[in-house]
Amino acid sequence: LSLALTACLSPSPVTHSSHGTEKGLVLVLGQGDVGQLGLGEDVMERKKPALVTFPEPVVQAVAGGMHTVCLSDSGNVYTFGCNDEGALGRDTMEEGSEMRPGKVELAEKVVQVSAGDSHTAALTEEGAVYVWGSFRDNNGVIGLLEPMKKCTLPVKVPLVEPVVKIASGNDHLMILTLSGDLYSSGCGDQGQLGRVPERFANRGGRKGLERLLVPQMVPVRSRGKVRFTDVFCGAYFTFAVSREGHVYGFGLSNYHQLGTAATTTCFAPIKLTAFKNSTTSWVGFSGGQHHTVCLDSEGESV
Repeated sequence: LSLALTACLSPSPVTHSSHGTEKGLVLVLGQGDVGQLGLGEDVMERKKPALVTFPEPVVQAVAGGMHTVCLSDSGNVYTFGCNDEGALGRDTMEEGSEMRPGKVELAEKVVQVSAGDSHTAALTEEGAVYVWGSFRDNNGVIGLLEPMKKCTLPVKVPLVEPVVKIASGNDHLMILTLSGDLYSSGCGDQGQLGRVPERFANRGGRKGLERLLVPQMVPVRSRGKVRFTDVFCGAYFTFAVSREGHVYGFGLSNYHQLGTAATTTCFAPIKLTAFKNSTTSWVGFSGGQHHTVCLDSEGESV
C-alpha cells in the first residue's frame, strides 16, 4: 500500500519540512517495492512522508494498485511504479527508470488523471480521453480497448462527444460526457459497469470481451432521460449524481458499499434511497473494496 499527497491538497498536518512553504509538492509514504513511491531503487518503504522530485508543480496525484500518476500544473503527466501491464504509459527499458517519475508523451494538455490496478486514464482540455495499461479480472488480463491486448503507450478512446470527467475503479473506467451521459469499460463481473447483465458479466458472454472493453453508454431505467453531473468509483462499484441531485449506484455491495439494505450485487443503476431524504446535496464519493465515504455540500462526510 502506498499513498501520494500533493501539498496543496493535504487536509491534515504533514511533518515534512517543505509542507506549507510551497504548493504543488508531492509527498509519499508506504510500500515502494516496485517503485510506486518514486524515490528510487534503494527505497522500499517510507513510514513518514518523503518528498518526490518533479521538474514542475503538481496539481493532482492518484495511486493505482502498484503505480502512481501525477499531473502537473502545465498539463503534463508523470508516472512511476510497476509497468508490467503498461500502466506507466512510457518506455522503462532503462534499468530503474520506473522507480522515479517519468513523463508520459501526450499531444494534448491534460486536466485530470485516474488510475486503477494496472490501467491509467487521462482527460485532456479538449475533452478527449487517453488510456494505457490493461484491465484484469479474476483470471488475469482481459485487455484495454481490444481483447487480451495491453497498451504500453497512450491510446485515444473513440468517443462521439467531449468528456468532462473520468473515474477509475480497480479494473473499470467511467466516462462522463458534456451532455451528461455515462460510458463505462473494463471488467464487469461485479456489476461495476452498470450495463452488462449478470449472465454476460464473465468476459462478456457470447459477444466476448468487446462487450466489456469498448466504452458504451450506461442505460438508466427512468420515465425520462437521466443526465449526470458527476461520477465516482470505488474498487468494484460506481456512484453517479444526476442533474436533479439524485444519487445512483451499481456494482459490488456485499458490505453495503452502495448504502443499500441488501448485500446483493447491482448490475444496473439504481436510485439509492439512502440519499433520498437528505437535506443537502452530495458532492463527493470515495471508497475502497469494502467501504464508501460520502461528502455533502456542507463539508460533512459520512
